[in-house]
Amino acid sequence: MKKRSAIIKRKTRETDITVKLNIDGTGKAKIDTTVGILDHLLELFAFHGLFDLEIKARGDFKIGLHHTNEDIGIALGEAFKQALGKKVGIKRFGSASVPMEEVVATVTVDISGRGYFNISVPEVAISTEKGYAFKDAQHFFEAFAKHLGVNLNIKIEPVSPDLHTTLEPAFKALGLALDQATQIEPRRKGVPSTKGVID
Repeated sequence: MKKRSAIIKRKTRETDITVKLNIDGTGKAKIDTTVGILDHLLELFAFHGLFDLEIKARGDFKIGLHHTNEDIGIALGEAFKQALGKKVGIKRFGSASVPMEEVVATVTVDISGRGYFNISVPEVAISTEKGYAFKDAQHFFEAFAKHLGVNLNIKIEPVSPDLHTTLEPAFKALGLALDQATQIEPRRKGVPSTKGVID
């Protein structure tokens, strides 16, 4: 099977990001975004998804971490899209639920070529961690979904007031669900769409 890997370099006036991805890896990660909690969450995502992933990101933090966080989502989505190529033989769909203490996160994905993101959470005040807030994770997921071209639905219930406890199972579940969806189905000879193409 052809190696499903990609290197994406994204440089703007606000960020400088390099992503190296091997979908068929062993879960090795080397993440350096300068955003500590995001580093940790992406390491968990790669480990449980069995993706080999390297990310180096630098951004202009004078106006906050928004651009860096969002651009990492963009670059990671583009890396998966490039590595998947024409998506021949992939399973396309994946779903996983992961608990952490009282929190249960369920992630469902469809690599349809149409980027869509939805998150369902109860109304609970959630802490921030060194400037990283729940809304930042939402922006990351939205950018990732749009640039990969994946329908990404996340449900977290109940939610912990602690940001780490709320987000960790979501990133683990995303890794597991995306691993399922990107696996090759040996019975599938073409693209998993009745249209015959996934953009």
